[in-house]
Amino acid sequence: MLHIAIINGPNLNLLGTREPHIYGNQSFEQYFSALKARFPGIDLQYYQSNIEGELINLLHVCMGKVQGIILNAGAYTHTSIALADAVAAIGIPVVEVHISNVLSREEFRKTSFIASKCVGSISGLGMEGYALAVQYFAGKTA
Repeated sequence: MLHIAIINGPNLNLLGTREPHIYGNQSFEQYFSALKARFPGIDLQYYQSNIEGELINLLHVCMGKVQGIILNAGAYTHTSIALADAVAAIGIPVVEVHISNVLSREEFRKTSFIASKCVGSISGLGMEGYALAVQYFAGKTA
């Protein structure tokens, strides 16, 4: 069975209430339930933290346990060299996902320290970006 970890960073625990005009009205927990139902043959695990060091620890814990990681590092995408180093160090393919189109937003959001360490990036497709990342990993093992 394919094991994939979804790791969300700061403020993504507020999905459904946080700036719904940008992020929608659905909580990630609601979306995650639907995502698991959509991919019943894949073991999906979900983690969220607002703390950079905890996100790094979660990436480390995934070593030897998952075949892929979907990472929405939130604002840490634009600030954290430590997260980028962790992605590079763990030896697990990572797909960077952003719900909003970060390239159409503020200038500082156009910089991603983690993108170059990832196998790919999905941005601006809403929550569907997570499903597309799952499909990518499923196709790699098919």
